[in-house]
Amino acid sequence: MHIKTLIRAIFFVCLLGSLAAQSAQPAANVEFKLANRYHVGGDEKWDLLAFDAQRHRLFISRFTHVQVVDTDSGKVIGEIPGTDGVHGIALADDLNTGFTSNGKSNSVTAFDLATLKVIATINISGLNPDVILYEPKSKHIFTFNGRSANATVIDALSLKEIDTIALPGKPELAVSDNAGKVFVNIEDKNEIAVIDGVSNKVLGSYSLGNGVEPTGLAIDRQHDRLFSVCANRKMVILDSVTGKIISEVAIGEGPDSAAFDQDLGIAFSSNGDGTLTAVKEDDPDHFSVLKNIKTQKGARTMAYDAVKHRAYLVTASFGKTPPASAEQPKPRPAIIPRSFVVLVISSYP
Repeated sequence: MHIKTLIRAIFFVCLLGSLAAQSAQPAANVEFKLANRYHVGGDEKWDLLAFDAQRHRLFISRFTHVQVVDTDSGKVIGEIPGTDGVHGIALADDLNTGFTSNGKSNSVTAFDLATLKVIATINISGLNPDVILYEPKSKHIFTFNGRSANATVIDALSLKEIDTIALPGKPELAVSDNAGKVFVNIEDKNEIAVIDGVSNKVLGSYSLGNGVEPTGLAIDRQHDRLFSVCANRKMVILDSVTGKIISEVAIGEGPDSAAFDQDLGIAFSSNGDGTLTAVKEDDPDHFSVLKNIKTQKGARTMAYDAVKHRAYLVTASFGKTPPASAEQPKPRPAIIPRSFVVLVISSYP
């Protein structure tokens, strides 16, 4: 080979290696900031969110109904009615069906994802169904029931309750590895329960170490990592196969939801103090806080668009907190009318 040709070849190989190294750490060059506010209205309370990536729709639980927002325009395009005390929304894209957990009526509403029409209302044995999850391998719906400390299992095809799973304590948010396993935070035990989503059996539990009162939970399916956000301002990262604690990092105060962006290698914690903590996965065994992104006070619940790299959070403006009473030992401040908003946090390369 001619010496000049050899030099060009070596230069080309080195250039490819450099580009590959840059692409291996995409999070280093990404910024997140508040891109938009959607004033969608409604003075009802709210809880969990779900994002429909196929149709660009955000589902927002609003106590008696679910608001459906077009995330491109920020407009309310429909609602799911009759969801008394709704907490969560689960989407089964392969079945074109959505499900809501209705805590006050101890029921689940099934609806058509395309038309938003209600298909069925399923009364369940669990008390105060809160978080709801679809596990695609088994095609089971799991409601995690706060008052009865168990999980109700519904066949997503027949829309019938088929099982009940006793849990070691009060369940919070949950994720699936999409291969049959379900992981759920147990808030009052500071642990994660591991469930076989096919046999509907608890396989064991993982200690969260220094993590206290876990709420939000996210997963890196490629590297088998769980991200549990806890009330004592810690995100605890575990191996989802062994339960070994890999790391813990500091997050904001009052976290409720978590998400993971597989392409960027970033985990998120949405915090009630008005921050969104972004945690970079330097490699599967090392994690560091990338940034605490300013949001708005009370924006604790989140849904994430992993294609456009956008986080959707909801909150409102609040008035004064009333004094504590026997009926309300922990009173909450009143919501200022017409102040409910969807915050769009977007990435910028």
